[in-house]
Amino acid sequence: MNETKSNEWNAGHYDQKIGYVSRLGQSLIGLLQPAEGERILDIGCGTGDLAWEIARSGAHVTGIDSSEAMVAQAAAKYPSLSFRVDDAQTFRLQPEEAPYDAIFSNAALHWIRRPADAARSMALALRSGGRLVAEFGGQDNIAEIYQGIRSALESAGIDADERNPWYFPGIGEYASVLEAEGFHVRTAELYERPTPLGDGAQGLRNWLDAFAGKFFAGMTEPEKEEAYVRCEAAVRGKLLRGGEYIADYRRLRITAIRL
Repeated sequence: MNETKSNEWNAGHYDQKIGYVSRLGQSLIGLLQPAEGERILDIGCGTGDLAWEIARSGAHVTGIDSSEAMVAQAAAKYPSLSFRVDDAQTFRLQPEEAPYDAIFSNAALHWIRRPADAARSMALALRSGGRLVAEFGGQDNIAEIYQGIRSALESAGIDADERNPWYFPGIGEYASVLEAEGFHVRTAELYERPTPLGDGAQGLRNWLDAFAGKFFAGMTEPEKEEAYVRCEAAVRGKLLRGGEYIADYRRLRITAIRL
């Protein structure tokens, strides 16, 4: 979900341990207001749960994700829907495809390190008057977790900034990206969303396994274990509450119309 090429995705782990991503994206479907017969593109569809919820409206949904593992899992779970492996930065309509009525994206666009290319892809995929509804990590998202990762890797002689796969823009920055590609931004909100990671004290490790693999690439298992321990120690005081880690999420929620 995702410029997922920057992270190795384990679809089974995602469904079993990171289910809150789709659950918390449910409210975004209310903003989308999908209608029967509409053609809707889900960018960064992951394992397909939200695409399925959108399709229950009677809309025709296509999900794309750059992770083969995620798309395979989505197709196995929801065989009546259309999923394919594709990159949001280079996605283009097939010659036989009509433009979409709407684009939906949850927890994906912060994996896109070339946001202008993704905005161009979205504009080209939408009909005039088509709508974009998206939510993803915004400015200062997971600031405490990231500092924990930086601290852990610094002890191992690794510069976390050089491995950072994420893009967390502010409202003005991302609105400008969309407007440059022919969108009219209707609403934009950057808000705090503290997110329980579940699974007790194991929750942070589940999160690191799912989303932070690039930072720990090349480490032996003992080196990775030491880095995880250091990261937990760095964030425990601020993020561990009642035996559970609460991630310091800040989300950017955008609705826009293609002119």
